[in-house]
Amino acid sequence: MNYRHAYHAGNFADVLKHATLALVIEHLKLKPAPFRVIDTHAGTGVYDLHGDEATKTGEWRDGIARLLSAPKSDEINDILRPYVEAVCAGNPGGELRTYPGSPLLVRRLIRRDDRIIANELHPTDAAALAQLFARDKQVKVTNLDGWIALKAFLPPKERRGLVLIDPPFEQAGELDRLLTGLREIVRRFATGSVILWYPIKSAPPIEAFERQLAASGVDKILRAELMIKPFHDAQSLCGTGLILLNPPFTTVNKLKVLLPFLADVFGHTQTPRWRLDWLSETGNSPSA
Repeated sequence: MNYRHAYHAGNFADVLKHATLALVIEHLKLKPAPFRVIDTHAGTGVYDLHGDEATKTGEWRDGIARLLSAPKSDEINDILRPYVEAVCAGNPGGELRTYPGSPLLVRRLIRRDDRIIANELHPTDAAALAQLFARDKQVKVTNLDGWIALKAFLPPKERRGLVLIDPPFEQAGELDRLLTGLREIVRRFATGSVILWYPIKSAPPIEAFERQLAASGVDKILRAELMIKPFHDAQSLCGTGLILLNPPFTTVNKLKVLLPFLADVFGHTQTPRWRLDWLSETGNSPSA
């Protein structure tokens, strides 16, 4: 499966991933000490929703556009506010023209003393990312293999922060690399929060991956999944998943409210599915 960001920017998977990312960032900001966000597969940083790639799929119309127009309770508005404000900051006229990739989303949320490492291997995308942040001293853009970046930049000197791993799934074995990457993070930065993203098109590889995670011995692993289509409709993405390591308790509590709401907004069937559970046996005490 090719999941290069430009073709799928702003789709339902991005909504879950980026809304969760914003929630973790907001929690990190509760303490005055600075933190660092390491984005291993950062893409170009911003996407033209009316460009050739996004127009070819049109997935943003059933993603961020549908989310913004959906009726929301006050509680849902509060949960989504950091994410929605970061998206709308790039669309001042009110019309959705652009969508922020994860590094730009994070940049709009962090404080003056916080830092970002935005890494992208694809040469064209890396050049666009470097241009986007060319004059920004809070963002360091690098052009490495994402898995090498984990070894190069962990632990961060701040000893606080978040690692986002969001590969394009252009190559076979990405799920195995996610597991290897998680072990590398635990070895180098055990106290950090981590968000791992994965697409769901069929059950067997995801089930095998999650069994390996559960047996890995790593503590505090939370699974958040959103299914919008049955597996027999496998020509497109059926669902999306996140693995969170050391998730803040505030994020866990808000995901309990957010996931069923997103299932109602994005579900293509009468019974869209979501789940939020711990894969590790001792994962019932989320980190503060």
